[in-house]
Amino acid sequence: MGKRIITIGRQFGSNGRNIGMLVAEKLGIKCYDKELLKLAAMNSGVSEELLQNLDEKPNKSFLYSVVMDPYAFAYNYNNNGYTMNINQQAFQATFDTIKNLADRESCVIVGRCSDYILRERKDVLNIFIYAPLESRIKTVCKRFPELNESKAKDQIAKEDKSRSSYYNYYSSKKWGRMESYDFSIDSSLMPLDKTADVIIDVFKNSL
Repeated sequence: MGKRIITIGRQFGSNGRNIGMLVAEKLGIKCYDKELLKLAAMNSGVSEELLQNLDEKPNKSFLYSVVMDPYAFAYNYNNNGYTMNINQQAFQATFDTIKNLADRESCVIVGRCSDYILRERKDVLNIFIYAPLESRIKTVCKRFPELNESKAKDQIAKEDKSRSSYYNYYSSKKWGRMESYDFSIDSSLMPLDKTADVIIDVFKNSL
């Protein structure tokens, strides 16, 4: 099997990152999640802290961007005579990093519009991982013991809204809709290890 890439979109609390890591481990390839930000910072010159603050967040206002980085609007004209705002710079840094990774190696890439960024490639399988709210609340409460069920539910709604807004803003698709992906799976139906095996089976038998 030649070089292939798996992208994973995920609801907050669906264990998408953990499943992605299991898939990568079983296939003997790397999984990129937060690691993308470090690579993007190294390759672009945009600070890692700024990338973390804007990571999978909806496009912020002009005022927010200036507060976060007062130099974001320094005169750096392109052919159209305008400068990208800090959100666009952050997305471009992530965009370039994902493109470079896909050109370089087989890997699993979690979130960050990676399915849309790699949409013209034929060697990519796009997965979306979801789970019922009750299951996700339990997962989030286990991950963050300081949260009760009510606060966990609020956090889930906040994170899902943020990911959805980010995805819908930068892509021409809708976050979480099954037509936006090749394969969707409910991670609550079986142990995470088995969910990873299902994804690998689809991966090996697709394209």
